[in-house]
Amino acid sequence: MPAALLTAEEAAALVRPVDTVGFGLGPANPHALLRALSAREDLEDLTLGGALLLDLFEVVAKPGVHYRCGFYGPVERYYKALGADVQLVPAGFRQFAPVLERLAPRVMAAQATPPDVDGRMSLSLHFGATRDALLAAGRDPERVLIVEQNPALPWTSPLDGFDNTLPVALADVLVESAEPLASPPAPLADEADERIAEHALALVDERATLQTGIGAIPSIVATRLAARPGGEYGVHTELLTDGLMALHEAGKVTNAHKGQFDGVSVTTFALGSPALYRWLDRNQAVAFGPVSVVNDPAVIQRNRRFVSINGAIQLDLYGQVVADAVGGRQISGVGGHEDFVAGADLETEDRSLVCLRATVEVDGHVRSRIVPALPEGSVVSTPRHHTATVVTEFGVADLRGLTVRERASALAGIAHPEFRDELARAAARLDA
Repeated sequence: MPAALLTAEEAAALVRPVDTVGFGLGPANPHALLRALSAREDLEDLTLGGALLLDLFEVVAKPGVHYRCGFYGPVERYYKALGADVQLVPAGFRQFAPVLERLAPRVMAAQATPPDVDGRMSLSLHFGATRDALLAAGRDPERVLIVEQNPALPWTSPLDGFDNTLPVALADVLVESAEPLASPPAPLADEADERIAEHALALVDERATLQTGIGAIPSIVATRLAARPGGEYGVHTELLTDGLMALHEAGKVTNAHKGQFDGVSVTTFALGSPALYRWLDRNQAVAFGPVSVVNDPAVIQRNRRFVSINGAIQLDLYGQVVADAVGGRQISGVGGHEDFVAGADLETEDRSLVCLRATVEVDGHVRSRIVPALPEGSVVSTPRHHTATVVTEFGVADLRGLTVRERASALAGIAHPEFRDELARAAARLDA
């Protein structure tokens, strides 16, 4: 039976007062459906399963609505602060697929391009972990697959051997969407970020294969690499950003020396400016693959001269990294942080950079982000044995091959000078 072409309101009416709705992370969010669900007043027990909402949707705060989230962003933190039932499902990005499989939402929803002449719709900015769940919902007569077709979405290229499209015939419902594509503001950088980026840049060699995460520092690194001499870089990253586009446009990316997936930059989702989305349309230099491949540490390991650049919230003297929750407050999620840190730690020529400012201001007081021991309620995102290189505005601590006490001393050495002596004394007391 061909898919029904419905308005967003008509599609939302197919969601029962007691129901489950699943969707993907970030640019996969079904914005039109979520807006239409926000107008419903009869929701009794609705579970939403998704991650990283990119806009405000009132449905999240409605009584009887439960949002099971795999990765927090500003929207999740906002609704959590309002008292909405937003609960984290601790999982890395690669685990999203089995999490969705266990939840088995009756309704699955996605954004995609209008179909091509062969009746296939590109999943566009997000391959991620949801394609199999979308296919399963479309094949099951007891479930509903809703696809929002947005002509503003770019048609993206798949990684060789994989398919990042959906057959239009598999959809139960099509919604023509005119929603503007989410475009978060560019991260703001200050002098401390600039100094951190300078330290990180010194650790990126020519022909390196790069992964950059979210935030100002990875963006600065990519932009500076685009401006400095050298190049022939490769890209293998969870998230494709404007900074990596700038690196391409500067002619610095060849993907000729990675050792696998040569010739293309590899990613699993993209988020950035309208210019990035236009650049990605029909761009065969960038290949989108499933997160099960892109974020697999064994696959990451096979890249030559791999450099992973990610952020952190806090770090203790053992080298335990807090990157998603601190002091009992959920900030983001695991995402692919641990995958790339671990993958880069499997070869001596590779390097994982964990970048963070040395201090943070809390209630008017400056506190060190490198601490003797993590405070209660903090969650370790990366265990100490995977933490390789830590960068602050005060320098670089290469922890590889060091003893517990040597690692602690090296970390104390890149802390803010105000806290350095205290941390050095704590480091001297460590023995195991």
